[in-house]
Amino acid sequence: MARISKYNNDNKAVQSTKMWKAGLYLRLSKEDGDKDDESKLESDSIHSQRLIIEDFLVENPDIQLVFEYADDGYTGANFDRPEFLRMIEDIRMGRIDCVIVKDLSRFGRNYLEAGQYLDVFFPVMDIRFVSVVDNIDSYLYPSSMNNISVSFKNVMNEEYCRDISNKIRSTFAAKRENGEYICGFALYGYVRDKDKRGQILIDKEAADVVKQIFEWFLRGFSYRMITFKLNEMGIPNPAKYKSLKYPNYHRNNNNCGLWNIQTVRNILTNRTYTGDLVQGRYEKVNHKVKKIRKLSEDRWVVIQDHHEPIVNKDDFWGIQEIIKRDTRISPKTKELSLFAGFLRCADCGRQLVKKNASREKSRSVYHYYTCKTYDNMTKTACTRHTIRSDVLENTVLSVISAYVNMAVEVDWLLAKINVSPRKTSEIDKLQTLQAAKLKEREKINSILLDLYPDYKNGLITKPQYMILKNKYEAELKSINAAIDKLNELMIKEKNGLDGTNDFINNFKKYKNITELTRDVLIALVDVIYIHEHQGIEIVFKFQDAFKRAIEYVNENIELLDDKNLADLKQLTSQINMEVAV
Repeated sequence: MARISKYNNDNKAVQSTKMWKAGLYLRLSKEDGDKDDESKLESDSIHSQRLIIEDFLVENPDIQLVFEYADDGYTGANFDRPEFLRMIEDIRMGRIDCVIVKDLSRFGRNYLEAGQYLDVFFPVMDIRFVSVVDNIDSYLYPSSMNNISVSFKNVMNEEYCRDISNKIRSTFAAKRENGEYICGFALYGYVRDKDKRGQILIDKEAADVVKQIFEWFLRGFSYRMITFKLNEMGIPNPAKYKSLKYPNYHRNNNNCGLWNIQTVRNILTNRTYTGDLVQGRYEKVNHKVKKIRKLSEDRWVVIQDHHEPIVNKDDFWGIQEIIKRDTRISPKTKELSLFAGFLRCADCGRQLVKKNASREKSRSVYHYYTCKTYDNMTKTACTRHTIRSDVLENTVLSVISAYVNMAVEVDWLLAKINVSPRKTSEIDKLQTLQAAKLKEREKINSILLDLYPDYKNGLITKPQYMILKNKYEAELKSINAAIDKLNELMIKEKNGLDGTNDFINNFKKYKNITELTRDVLIALVDVIYIHEHQGIEIVFKFQDAFKRAIEYVNENIELLDDKNLADLKQLTSQINMEVAV
């Protein structure tokens, strides 16, 4: 290996008049060589770097080793490394005046920052810089620092880091698209599948905690109350749980395993718990800085039904809607009120606030809601829109019960219509027509396949081939259009038969409902408008599905048997009247 000779630019020996206090700087990152990868060159290792520098020190007795600084596992793309920063501090404090590295790439791979240290900081601080393999010594051979090869090597080192970063990003992107779970540790509630790479399985102990968090929230518990209950029960938070379960999990956990509100919120908003794998939500700004930014939702990589869910999708999306509402609570309260986030003033559109009042005679306390604009801002901007909580609760429960009964009745009507002889006869007729068109399409495709060989074999001329080809392609286009139309008609005829109507499916769940709870409101109600003089307007979810079901019943009621037709028409009229009201 070439060594630095003790001669200056005039080829004269340099006489050292001082003893240099040196610091060895060693660095290794995963991009340079992974400790578990035996295929990497030994020259990349921390141990090898140390040996090379120690050999250099033997040949240079005027340099005394004072400190060693080793950043093992840190990228060279930036200088935010603990041992490097400690070395800089020692330089400022005068503890060392010489820095020795194996080569420039060990010092850093950021061209601009490396240049700032080598060209500005070290000269100002009168620091001797030595890169052994690159034959650079700012004291013995000052011109070596100004050589264009130093800048070129720094640029190449940075380009190497950029290239590795791009390759890693591309690899991770491909794995995400293929549905591989690429995080080092599985999300709380899951464990990595040891048998299938990139897959996750439910961790029952943690999954039970996740389920409990979602259940509590659906029952109206606030983030704060859920946090208190978890900590009171002594359940370790996700970071603590992982450190107990996995010895190699070393994330800092300074809160003694206690839960906080943000952790609870993160769990409640993580779609991965529904069985959908969601990755690529964040990215590093570039390979030089650690800063990450959140990507827009349209850039996330989502694999539907990737793994076993912990939470029902309907419950999850219902919770997301309620989280978007303004559900702030009093610091003295641990539980959300029943209607928190649902009530709006019908005139100004702002939320209603809950108030307490007492009766002088009985000294009892009751609750009521009033317009937030009127209560907090100005009495002239809006009116009170006051309604007592018990009146509101009873009214909403009554209306929901009516809609639940309506869903049951519509479902029964749909079932009667879809199994009626006339209905099944119409579907059979459409299926027969569809089968005929499919057979006709198959025949045309066969003819088209035979045309070109007939032309090549001289059985028909080119003009004949073109005429026949255009003719059969036009017929094929017409047949495909007819098949598409038949498919539409069949779907329309079968509408409701497969039980996919969202209105019916969601409202039927609450048959015989006797109590109004937050999970019922989250599942069925979008918003409740309060008019002046206690007028109530409830906007339900699944309005479009509701209208489709009613329209379908009205369009097909004549298909039912004559003996039941009068009674069924009366029921239909009643439903239509309730819808109009």
